[in-house]
Amino acid sequence: MLGDTVLRERMVRELVEARGVTDARVLAAMREVPRHLFVRDLLMTQAYGNHALPIGGAQTISQPYVVAKMTEMLDVGPEHKVLEIGTGSGYQTAILARLARWVYSLERLPDLAHQAIRRMRQLGVLNVKIQAFDGTVGWSEVAPFDRILVTAGAPRVPKPLLEQLAARGKLVIPEGDRHRQRLVVYERIAGRVRRLEGEEVAFVPLVGRHGWDPPEGERE
Repeated sequence: MLGDTVLRERMVRELVEARGVTDARVLAAMREVPRHLFVRDLLMTQAYGNHALPIGGAQTISQPYVVAKMTEMLDVGPEHKVLEIGTGSGYQTAILARLARWVYSLERLPDLAHQAIRRMRQLGVLNVKIQAFDGTVGWSEVAPFDRILVTAGAPRVPKPLLEQLAARGKLVIPEGDRHRQRLVVYERIAGRVRRLEGEEVAFVPLVGRHGWDPPEGERE
């Protein structure tokens, strides 16, 4: 495989910058995080392509442009405490960790959560805490959060997440049906919540108490 530094630079230039992501801090983070370490060994040669990839448990690592776009929409500052819903492989988590003061991440599938924790340790990422839990109820013990990012498609924004959003906070979430959604930004301003819709995307369903029902095989 061509050197991963070269591949990361090409990925950012061709798949991210060329499609309109301009935030310099986001682009720098995308250049720094080795995406191939967050995919299965069998798929390493595809790690820097313009596509989502399976990571197990019927979950995926999102395509690079979508990761960058959602991160840019979230507008993360170095002083911010961020909640991520849907750790997955941990790639988006590692991007956020380079931008925020602290990242809390929830993943409903324990195997994925444990793998992501190992990757954070491997990369020396120290400002992240990951737990296996239903992300749709949030993380009330450490709320409120300056920023909240949901990386799975929801029928609507979970109420607990809005309740855990700090004043002047932002929340980015894909909203729609199980197959197609739109990126939506919620922003808490002067005690009110403003909602703005963005572009169309396709994410795996957000499963949980305030999301979609689990697949048939996981139901009791």
